[in-house]
Amino acid sequence: MKIFQREQRSLFGEILDWMLTPLLLLWPVSLVLTWLVAQGIAGKPFDRALEYNVGALAQLVTLNNQNTAQFVLPLPARELLRADDNDTVYYQVLGTAGEYLSGEKALPLPPEDEKPIPGEVRMRDAEFRGTDIKIAYTWVKLDVPGGKPALVQVAETMDKRSVLATEIVKGVMLPQFVILPLAVLLVWLALVQAIKPLNHLEERIRARRPDDLSPLDGEAVPLEVAPLVSSVNDLLMRLKDSVATQKRFLADAAHQLKTPLAGLRMQADLAQREDANAEDLKQSLRQIGRSSIRATHTVNQLLALARAESSGTAMSKQNCNLVRLTMDVIRDCVPRAMDKHIDVGYEGAEPDDADVTLSGNPTLLKEMVRNLMDNAINYTPSNASRPGVITARVLKDPFSKVLVLQVEDSGPGIPAAERELVFQPFYRVLGTEADGSGLGLPIVLEIARQHHASVTVEDSRPGQTPPGTCFTVRFEPVV
Repeated sequence: MKIFQREQRSLFGEILDWMLTPLLLLWPVSLVLTWLVAQGIAGKPFDRALEYNVGALAQLVTLNNQNTAQFVLPLPARELLRADDNDTVYYQVLGTAGEYLSGEKALPLPPEDEKPIPGEVRMRDAEFRGTDIKIAYTWVKLDVPGGKPALVQVAETMDKRSVLATEIVKGVMLPQFVILPLAVLLVWLALVQAIKPLNHLEERIRARRPDDLSPLDGEAVPLEVAPLVSSVNDLLMRLKDSVATQKRFLADAAHQLKTPLAGLRMQADLAQREDANAEDLKQSLRQIGRSSIRATHTVNQLLALARAESSGTAMSKQNCNLVRLTMDVIRDCVPRAMDKHIDVGYEGAEPDDADVTLSGNPTLLKEMVRNLMDNAINYTPSNASRPGVITARVLKDPFSKVLVLQVEDSGPGIPAAERELVFQPFYRVLGTEADGSGLGLPIVLEIARQHHASVTVEDSRPGQTPPGTCFTVRFEPVV
């Protein structure tokens, strides 16, 4: 099976592409615009010459003795019109009745819908004998009753204009063939210089020891890279805390497992003594059983905590009825509670009540309730004459839509100074002899956090002795 991997792009190459591509694309656009501007600049002096010539010829249109239009072109003026070696000059003169007087008969006439204004010189482009020409024309007012103004036109081909425009373009664009490569070189050198701080940052990171999780120096990097360095520093700090937590967790786990394992080894050694009688052997086996149960419980709690911490965003969720989950856990805890003479009960919402469901993982939620119940059973002293009491509740606030889980007991309570500490792994309340691994409440807190819930601790019977303990889990509605 062939795996396609996305090709890595160079930041240097990306910036160079984005800088040079517009430059290379604008260069031909600049060439076209320069050509158009050059055409306009090159045409202006020749247009003025045409306007001058048509004005000079217009002064030669007069009336003869028969009161009709006539045009007499002196020889010097005729030679002037033909003095250009590059372009061909044409002219045309029409009388007041549109009759031909002089020049080229086939020269194109102005548009028929154009209103003649005597004395005004106009310009237009046209084609004559397959060649583009520029025509300057004007009308001459003659005192002829009922006659129209006479028309005078002077035209020339556009070779000189093209030659001059080409020269202008060459003068402007040829230096750019030198400037453009120089600009590319300067851009490349500037990028090489600008990207050096990133190279230095890479070298500093590569030179670090594997266990060096100290923050990077954000002062020695460009302003644009500072947010990235800040994010990396934040990741390093969180990674440092995570590594420290894992080290502490492993150390505590090893310490917690060492005690039951040492007890197992000691009892096994006692049972193997040659002088051990049947009663000693039974006592050793009972101790081995208790130690193995304690070790198994500790391992299971460690696995539950690891499972809760690793669920994260990948946790599968579904609609869970919190009342039914709580009642299932209570039923499972009844035999153990009866062995310790503890009265276990439930009160609050019913399974069929509205709005007692939440989106969550049923396995983790059951684990959370079970750990709260186990914690209450472990720390609630009881005997046949004075049974302990544990009550679980599921309550629903109809106004805030907050779903609340409570587990309270009649035990010795938790001092206010230790209520934050009990959620740390392996922490045990001082002065208690109850069995436990110190992992139940950290599991509760982690599962609650993943379900956007909060956990609080308070006395269940304030002012009484013993005060008891009440754990409250508040599931805020997801907006």
